[in-house]
Amino acid sequence: MLIIGILLMAATAAFTALLIAFNLSGGAHYAVTLFGSQPFTINTLGAFLGGIALALIFGLGLWLMLGGAALMARRSRKRRAARHAVAERDELRGQLNDASTERPSDYSGRGTTQSSAPTSRRPHRFHLPRHGH
Repeated sequence: MLIIGILLMAATAAFTALLIAFNLSGGAHYAVTLFGSQPFTINTLGAFLGGIALALIFGLGLWLMLGGAALMARRSRKRRAARHAVAERDELRGQLNDASTERPSDYSGRGTTQSSAPTSRRPHRFHLPRHGH
């Protein structure tokens, strides 16, 4: 969508620039010259309406370009969040593996309290009052 918008804007801008460059002489009715040929004649009202149509097409191209850029940014944020979640998961898995290998060799699991078992430190998370945890 981004590329289509850019192409549409460029084509509209090029067509408008060519029309202006090849048609500097004016009058009530004049022939439009484009690349050495005269495809049609136009009056003042036709030139005005043609300008409005070109402006609308240019606006459509701009809208498509901005929509495509926003879509790309949204997809990029989602991919970045997914990569961050995977990295955080892998880091927590590594901490869990490190914690399980740090147990003493004479650990039998009997008669020990939960406080004597190694725990992984989790970072403190800030909670607003009256919000769920």
